[in-house]
Amino acid sequence: MVWDAYNSVKANRGAPGVDEQSITEFEVDLKGNLYKLWNRLSSGSYFPAPVRAVAIPKKDGKGTRLLGVPTVIDRIAQTVAKMVLEPTVEPMFHPDSYGYRPGRSALDAVDTCRRRCWKTSWVIDLDIRAFFDTVDHDLVMKAVARHTDQRWILLYVQRWLQAPMRHADGSVAARDRGTPQGSAISPLLANLFMHYAFDAWMGRTFPTVAFERYCDDVVVHCTSQRQALFVKDSIARRLAECGLELHPDKTRIVYCKDSNRTGYHEREQFDFLGYTFRPRLSVSKTGQRFVSFSPAVSRGACKAMSTTIRAWRINRRSDRTLEEFAAMINPVVCGWVNYCVSRGHARWERRAVGSMT
Repeated sequence: MVWDAYNSVKANRGAPGVDEQSITEFEVDLKGNLYKLWNRLSSGSYFPAPVRAVAIPKKDGKGTRLLGVPTVIDRIAQTVAKMVLEPTVEPMFHPDSYGYRPGRSALDAVDTCRRRCWKTSWVIDLDIRAFFDTVDHDLVMKAVARHTDQRWILLYVQRWLQAPMRHADGSVAARDRGTPQGSAISPLLANLFMHYAFDAWMGRTFPTVAFERYCDDVVVHCTSQRQALFVKDSIARRLAECGLELHPDKTRIVYCKDSNRTGYHEREQFDFLGYTFRPRLSVSKTGQRFVSFSPAVSRGACKAMSTTIRAWRINRRSDRTLEEFAAMINPVVCGWVNYCVSRGHARWERRAVGSMT
């Protein structure tokens, strides 16, 4: 399992941790390093190093978000635990949970959201304030303990959650809550936490209210504005019970306006997973024009693509051959194309591509 976890970490690459050791440097004594990790994991003597704090700009351009980058050996250890825990909890997860799950993608969530916006007139666009920084450790451990009795998993998950964070200036900050973005096991722990804090609770409390959740990014569909207000307040109270808080300015109720829905509302669009949902002029199969509430690539996503393209400074790269340009650019552009123009979403993603141009 340690060997399989190493291969997975190597395929995902990633930045060095606080020890500044890269995958290449780790492989200098690969067998010795993996044996040492296996020995410590098996004996209970494994202790993770502090995670390296890396500040990245937020999508809205306001402020930064802290990522916690573990060392290579810690990422391998976390992947081992994930390989044991994930097959147990995955079948139990809610069908409308899409984030970081095998066989599911962000585009699946966007497509489901698109179809549900046609059926219901109102949406709650939920924003959880600093989710990864405020997750309650005790509740995470309670959720993990419900699905495994293997003491080594419980022991090491506890140690990973409590591992301190080392900042760029060398200072070390202790953590009593939160799970660092950037670790291999954080997405699984976040999904497990949100399953009990939100997914299962929604199924019990509002069984007829549909939603899509991609980790901490949630859209809830309601039939009326009155229902949306009631459900939003109920969700806020529920999340507060679990130590989380809805962002008061970024959590919004949106009217899904189209040709069949008259009237106006102060908010008639929202962003979800890099797409903006809003009223758009469309053409039916018979050639008739109508207004549809549909997604297209968001302005923030287009701005990020433009920033990346400008950073290439192609006009100053006269020393490079066409083949070198292709090697640099193609992987990035293919990623954009795969997300913005994937199969099965051709009609609404053609509009997305149009908005990019």
